[in-house]
Amino acid sequence: MAKQEDVFKKIISHAKEYGFIFPSSEIYDGLSAIYDYGQNGAELKNNIKQYWWKAMVQLNDNIVGIDTAIFMHPTIWKASGHVDAFNDPLIDNKDSKKRFRADVLIEDYCAKLEDKADKEIEKAAKRFGEAFDKKEFESTNPRVLEYREKQKTILSRMAQSLEKEDLGDVKALIEELEIADPDTGSKNWTDVRQFNLMFGTKLGASADSATDLYLRPETAQGIFVNFLNVQKTSRQKLPFGIAQIGKAFRNEIVARQFIFRMREFEQMEMQYFVPPGTELGFYETWKEKRLNWHLALGLGSENYKFHDHEKLAHYANAASDIEFKFPFGFKELEGIHSRTDFDLSAHEKHSGRKLQYFDAERNENYVPYVVETSVGLDRLFLAIFSNCLKDEVLEDGSERTVLSLPPALAPYKAAILPLMKKDGLAEYAQTIFNDLKYDFNLFYEEKDAIGKRYRRQDAIGTPFCITIDHDSLTDNTVTLRDRDTMKQERVAVADLRRIIDEKTNFRNLLSKI
Repeated sequence: MAKQEDVFKKIISHAKEYGFIFPSSEIYDGLSAIYDYGQNGAELKNNIKQYWWKAMVQLNDNIVGIDTAIFMHPTIWKASGHVDAFNDPLIDNKDSKKRFRADVLIEDYCAKLEDKADKEIEKAAKRFGEAFDKKEFESTNPRVLEYREKQKTILSRMAQSLEKEDLGDVKALIEELEIADPDTGSKNWTDVRQFNLMFGTKLGASADSATDLYLRPETAQGIFVNFLNVQKTSRQKLPFGIAQIGKAFRNEIVARQFIFRMREFEQMEMQYFVPPGTELGFYETWKEKRLNWHLALGLGSENYKFHDHEKLAHYANAASDIEFKFPFGFKELEGIHSRTDFDLSAHEKHSGRKLQYFDAERNENYVPYVVETSVGLDRLFLAIFSNCLKDEVLEDGSERTVLSLPPALAPYKAAILPLMKKDGLAEYAQTIFNDLKYDFNLFYEEKDAIGKRYRRQDAIGTPFCITIDHDSLTDNTVTLRDRDTMKQERVAVADLRRIIDEKTNFRNLLSKI
């Protein structure tokens, strides 16, 4: 546990030191669970958005993208169920006075059971070596089976209790499992109660006439209320999708783990509209597609797994999470949900407007069903950043910290580094910079020894360093250094655009999906 905490502290420290993420309003002591993206973080974040948008919209002729407002009519949130049902189970510890999500306490307990099962598997793998059959061991070992059966029983009971809003049983489960405050060890708990997560605000010139509004807790509803506008103007036939990237706001009970759980965050969502009766087939298709999209990043297939929901949301008939192995364990990264026709039907009822599609093949009007894919952009940023940040010991015994980002996502594609400022090297380097900057985001630096500059670029994930020396002035070649291999080679200035593009183009990621 201590090692995990140390790793996570290093990630947070590196993010700040190298201009990726800062605590918001830091000079005023900040705000809890609110963060700002620095100059390098903004670039990385925008590149992640591009990868998602290109894969979702550009590569699919039946998916279009929109951008809807944060402020929406308040009845929308009544229709969607957020006013009545957008709650988390809250519990306080009477001794420490700390507040927790009751379901997260139970899920963390179950995660420890899974860790115990994993340790049994790891010990067996070391013991049996190449002869080890993981699947057979998992299906026959009594301890692994016991841990996983207990985990399944606990999560099933919790899901049923939350579904029935039996909060007394949720507390009883916490007490039966002897779950303690993770910081103090106290088991002195209050009753569990529901806590609505929406932020309220007002719209209007005066307090007397102002309208009560909410900051949107999700981006999906902006898509649903624009379903007919988009369908008619884009002339799409079912099945088709509407994609959106945007901010959402939730008054989380316990916002924690850096940018994993924040009160202001960004979502990348796609709602796929399909004929009734076909939704579960498309649900399985999108589960596979979305996992492949993540795997193309090269973060390791062992770091992903599906978690099918025991407790379904009021709008769903199937739901699964893609979980990623963060430094603090497997946690939700993306949700894939079969939302049925709940949203469009609810908005029909509350607005009095028909939100139906005429299917020429079926010769009938109907309310489409929806399959949703929703990934948290900030969580994805953290998954990529934490996985790619590495400390390496080199052959000569020295060490370096490198952020081995997928090249297409790197904030800067190349750094232009004149060996020194004098003798015309800086001027020639600036000429190269000005020629390439129309195609790539570049970093230019003259200060410090070249080795120190290489290390700084490694730490922010720049795929290439281009060093201009005295020979460059006579033969128009430069030293090109690769971030990952640290190999250096002389290349012609005329070839730089092609070489950088070959490694950093989004095509490299998109072609792997």
